[in-house]
Amino acid sequence: MAQKRETLLQSQRRKLAEQREKKRPTDTDSDKNRVRSVIDGLIGTESADDIVLELLEVLQESGKMPSVGKFYLFVYNAKTTNLTYDQNPLVAVTDVYSWGFKAINFHWGEMRQYTWNEVAGSLYEIYPSELRDLQELPIANFRLNS
Repeated sequence: MAQKRETLLQSQRRKLAEQREKKRPTDTDSDKNRVRSVIDGLIGTESADDIVLELLEVLQESGKMPSVGKFYLFVYNAKTTNLTYDQNPLVAVTDVYSWGFKAINFHWGEMRQYTWNEVAGSLYEIYPSELRDLQELPIANFRLNS
């Protein structure tokens, strides 16, 4: 039996899919990892806040509304007194509510709650290819809200 020939449209779709597959970011793609330029410029004396400020310059603002399942970095100022909190949370969002959101904080290694009014500025989405690098950076800033 003769094999069916691929139509021009099918051929173009196949080629487009192959091109897209080749362009997917990986953990070693420097052009898909925006934080590598910051890491390469560190000399080892920067504070956590200085590093975060540099990171926020290369990351894209994502607004205030996170998406479940995505990773974010942001600046947070807790409102609860006598509470130790991370001012530079790196998180994986698990739930979004009218009052804020819940997320796994990679610096704490546990679930935390974040309220909208205490997020200073925007959230900055982190690509999966950047997460490992960010977890290695000393960007946690644990503070006691007094």
